[in-house]
Amino acid sequence: MKQSFATLTAFVILALVVVLGSGALYTVGQTEQVLVLRFGDPVPGRALVTEPGLHFKIPFVETVTVLDNRILDLESPQQEILANDNQRLVVDAFLRYRITDPLAFYRTVRTIEGSRNQLGSVLSSALRRVLGAATITDIVRDKRDALMSSILKSVNAEGEKIGVSVIDARIRRADFPREISDGVFKRMQSERQREAAEFRAQGSEISQRIRAKADRDVTVLTAEAQRQADTTRGEGDAERNRVYAEAFGRDPDFFAFYRSMQAYEAGLKPSETRLVVSPNSEFFRYFNDPAGLSKPAAAVK
Repeated sequence: MKQSFATLTAFVILALVVVLGSGALYTVGQTEQVLVLRFGDPVPGRALVTEPGLHFKIPFVETVTVLDNRILDLESPQQEILANDNQRLVVDAFLRYRITDPLAFYRTVRTIEGSRNQLGSVLSSALRRVLGAATITDIVRDKRDALMSSILKSVNAEGEKIGVSVIDARIRRADFPREISDGVFKRMQSERQREAAEFRAQGSEISQRIRAKADRDVTVLTAEAQRQADTTRGEGDAERNRVYAEAFGRDPDFFAFYRSMQAYEAGLKPSETRLVVSPNSEFFRYFNDPAGLSKPAAAVK
């Protein structure tokens, strides 16, 4: 009986040791930082543990709260913002932050989810305040970086109050609402069509101008060539007449014979035209006399 009681006592003591030992040990991971709390309050001197490994605490009296020491993300839901020029925008933003003061973090928001809720409200407010004072052109193109820096500064100032440091805040997308986007797209399409029609009209005008100039140049060149040809032909005819006149002055009989031969060649060509001429006419005088001196016989009455 005494042996059974001793065995039971030993077993109970061993169980208590195991329970107490397991309650007195905790581990800290590489990506974690731990707050040691005593009845909900940080333990003086060792409230924050950042060294990875195995650590001890007083069981049943002290508890640990594990916090992440990595960079955390916060996605802001899409929200509609009224810009300074009374244009509505749908803005999608996000930020990245890290827990830098775990004690302040625990006292204010306690959990990661609590910090996301708090920072989400701060980010939404900063977006409305900063972007509401800017125009669409500033938000989309001209001052986007400066506006994001202003949002980061504003959110970080509020984040320090809950023990976090905001590393980055970005506007992922800033666009018109769908109904406005469709209207803007249609206006842009109409504007592009108008510009295209204007460019086509300008191109047609330039084409007609070039074509008209080319036709005018062709007319001028043709007229100039015709003038030069007529001038050259006139000079040739004048030279020919001069040669004819000179030849006629030197030997009138030969000139008359030559002209008669040309007339025979031109008048006696085979063709559909019929010519009835008396063989005794002046036209055939070189047929009756090679010298062309004989007179044609008088017609018989």
